[in-house]
Amino acid sequence: MSTAARTIVWNNMTRAELDAAYDNTNAVADSGERREAWIARSDAFRKRHAEGLDLAYGPKSRNRIDLYRCGAAKAPLFAFIHGGYWQRNAKETFACTAAGPLANGMDVAFIGYTLCPEATLSEIIDEIATAVRWLRREGPRHGVGDGKLIVSGWSAGGHLTATTLAMDEVDAGLAISGIYDVEPCRLNYLNDKLRLTAEEAAKTSPLLHLPKKSAPVVLTYGMAELPELQRQSVAYHEARRAAGLPSELLPLAGLNHFSIMDELEKPDGAVARAARALA
Repeated sequence: MSTAARTIVWNNMTRAELDAAYDNTNAVADSGERREAWIARSDAFRKRHAEGLDLAYGPKSRNRIDLYRCGAAKAPLFAFIHGGYWQRNAKETFACTAAGPLANGMDVAFIGYTLCPEATLSEIIDEIATAVRWLRREGPRHGVGDGKLIVSGWSAGGHLTATTLAMDEVDAGLAISGIYDVEPCRLNYLNDKLRLTAEEAAKTSPLLHLPKKSAPVVLTYGMAELPELQRQSVAYHEARRAAGLPSELLPLAGLNHFSIMDELEKPDGAVARAARALA
């Protein structure tokens, strides 16, 4: 097909090309097996750590937080937001990844949230902010949150992490393989459930709303990820640095969108070490 005959929808890509550029599941051959393994390990982990699960921070069914404690007094709190392009997965899926931060002397919170299309992206962002405020206000009653609060998340959770960085409650952020410009998601297959307008895509893009003050953030991604996912992190990092905001870029060789999570789960993994360094 000639260039003239191609219908460009975004950044010199056709709709089919843009769909493929954000299709992490099909880009990683063992993505399904990895997810099933997360679920199995997480189910076992939750059974071993049954205290502090499903604490309500809001009125909706997914407005729940799971807490895991390392046992140290005034430990830093690592608050993790799951991914799934804002429309799938749950906090329970990723419980196994608490192992890395716990071994590094951090308490861990997993934040649940309502999925699209039941909630809009703006509503999800508001839920996450409510959860972060709850952790600061109510966390100490449950034995967490007296020390530093590091917000983290993977994929869509990386985007949601970025939306919290200007909050007074947040001391640092660790965003893993995140989305910071939402517009391409409005123009590809993801919008079947996101139902974004151009206005909301702009409103919910951290890249377009850099605060005057922000907690420091580490932006990490795998160098074997889809090029668009890598570009998202680099573009957000460069924009933050240009605005004088603290930002560190941490590309990890050989890792894809799913295998990068091994580096959070392993106590000596690169992402677990990055989390500890922020504390």
